Order: sequence, then C-alpha cells, then structure tokens
Amino acid sequence: MSTVVVGMSGGVDSSVAALLLKREGHRVIGLFMKNWEDDDDGEYCSTREDLVDAASAADVVGVEFEAVNFAAEYKDRVFADFLREYSAGRTPNPDVLCNAEIKFKAFLDHAIKLGAEKIATGHYAGVRERDGRTELLRAADTSKDQSYFLHRLNQSQLARVMFPLAELKKPEVRRIAAEAGLANHAKKDSTGICFIGERPFREFLNRYLPKKPGPMLDENGRVVGEHIGLMFYTIGQRKGVGIGGTKTGSGEPWFVARKDMAANSLTIVQGHEHPWLKAAHLAAENASWVAGVPPEASSAYGAKTRYRQSDAACHFSGSPNGAFGLAFDAPQWAVAPGQSAVVYEGDVCLGGGIITASN
Repeated sequence: MSTVVVGMSGGVDSSVAALLLKREGHRVIGLFMKNWEDDDDGEYCSTREDLVDAASAADVVGVEFEAVNFAAEYKDRVFADFLREYSAGRTPNPDVLCNAEIKFKAFLDHAIKLGAEKIATGHYAGVRERDGRTELLRAADTSKDQSYFLHRLNQSQLARVMFPLAELKKPEVRRIAAEAGLANHAKKDSTGICFIGERPFREFLNRYLPKKPGPMLDENGRVVGEHIGLMFYTIGQRKGVGIGGTKTGSGEPWFVARKDMAANSLTIVQGHEHPWLKAAHLAAENASWVAGVPPEASSAYGAKTRYRQSDAACHFSGSPNGAFGLAFDAPQWAVAPGQSAVVYEGDVCLGGGIITASN
C-alpha cells in the first residue's frame, strides 16, 4: 500500500479520513497545518485546541503525526489577496484560494518531501479517472458537498488526492468516529473564514483596512443614511444595513444592491424580489478549469454563484484570456463580484472563476 499524508484539522471529518485509510492498509501520516498566527490567542481562534484534538485523533487511529506552519505562505498567497479584494469593493472567498494555494499546494509539496505518493483530506468531494484525466466530483452527501471550494484544483493536484469521505453521509462519519473511540466524534463543524473564526467580522477587517463612510442611497438616488465603508457590505446583504424596513418606504426589508467605488456610495433597495437584486448574466475572470481547458460553449451546464445554492441552468461562453460569461435560464439572486462562479456538468465540477460583473 502507498504512503498517504492526511491533512488533520482536529475535526471529525479529517480524523475519519485518516482512520479509513489506515484500515485500508496504507501507511498514514497525519499533518496539522497552522495557517494563521496574528493574535492567535485562543479567544476567537481555536488553533491550539484543534492541534490537541488532531494529535489525540492520530494517537487513537495509530498513525504518525506532525504539525507544520504555513502561516507565511498563507499571508502571502491568501490573506494579501483577501485584503486587495475587499479594498476594491468585492467580496472574496478565501477558502477557495486557500485550497488551491495552501491545502493542495504547500501541503502537497511538504507531503511529497515526507515520501507521500498521495495526500488526503476530509473534504466531501470525489475524484475519478476518465479518458486519461482526473475529474472532480460532487460528494454523495450533497448537503455537505465541498466541490465548490475545490474548483481551482488542477490535474497535477487532483491526480495525487484522495477523498475518503466521498461516498459517506455526515451522520455515518460521526458514527464511525464514535465507534472508533475518537473523542471529536461530536465536535461542532467549523464555520466561517479560518483566520477570522468567531470574532466580529467588521472589527477584524477594520484593523487592516481604513473605514471610509459615505452616502447610502435608495433606487431613486435619495440619501437615506450613511454606510460605514463599502468593504463591509456585499450584494444581497440584509443584516447590518442599519435601516428599519417598517419605518421607511414600502415597509419591506432593505437589501444591498449596488456599490459605486468611485462615488463611495452604497445603493439599497426594498424587497427580496427587487429586480436590481437579480441578474440574468454574469462576467467572470481569472478562470481555472479542472481539465486544463475551458468547457465547450453549451447550454447543458449548471452553475453556482455561491456555496449554498442549487445549480442554475446556464449557457457558457468563454474567451482565451481566462474570462467567461454565463447566461442563466432564470435570473439569479444577489450575484456578488468577488465570489466564485463554479460550473458543473452533472456531478462533475468543471472549474470556474471570479465574478466581476452581473446584469
């Protein structure tokens, strides 16, 4: 059997991934990645607790274990991009870049130095060899599928990856963990951006980027309030807008609809179904395709413009410079620049890019 280095985060998913590979007879090495160091004091960031949980799980499973610090790589490759995007008024998804640059690049390089033929993680996704290429697939547990976050992985990365949880549902993963005596079998799933943890997002972001308040406008251009800085808002946002729907206008809730960086103005509209919140087309750039080449122009694709979303039927049109467009059969709600548009053909994730505009 081969040597497999498993990214162990301290959570139940990666612990069970290591357990299953060990049971298959592989030589398994657990690797804990520390990706963030700034103010890692335990109040909001659980790195130390997670390291203890990962080491404990490795001990129970009976595999080798080590920790590695990728904080410098993370700050250069992921966090710097995160700040640039927010400064430009977009809403980035750092987990997508973290997977491509850290978990399946820096981690993979380190694992190869340890003698690994393969790496594995506790992601809910699958891989399949077909016609000489490696395909990225949805997981059997569609409610937990994470292929959206993995869409920037390339052929050389996927050829070395194993996803042991591909065919498992989350309750089964927890059952396997409990029966194996893993103390983290009931541990709560981590949520949110890894370097922010549970801390207040606005407070965190304001430490790195200066506030720049400006006018908050309604759809007619009338000033209805003041925003605290465009970086703190995303298209479709309702919570935190700061204007009570029942006190103004139609009585319906207010949603962020547009951001004008040049004028430093934020436009909000009332009602979830307001037409300014819906887009029939989007443009994206910085594309990354799993197969190494873009899909063919077709109407047989589905796409997600955010993680928790069903596939939306669409037509794809590409260009050689890494830009592409999607035309949806039905308008999509709150398409936000900076987020990822990810294209699927059935259960196969083809790749995607960063949304730049929609209409």
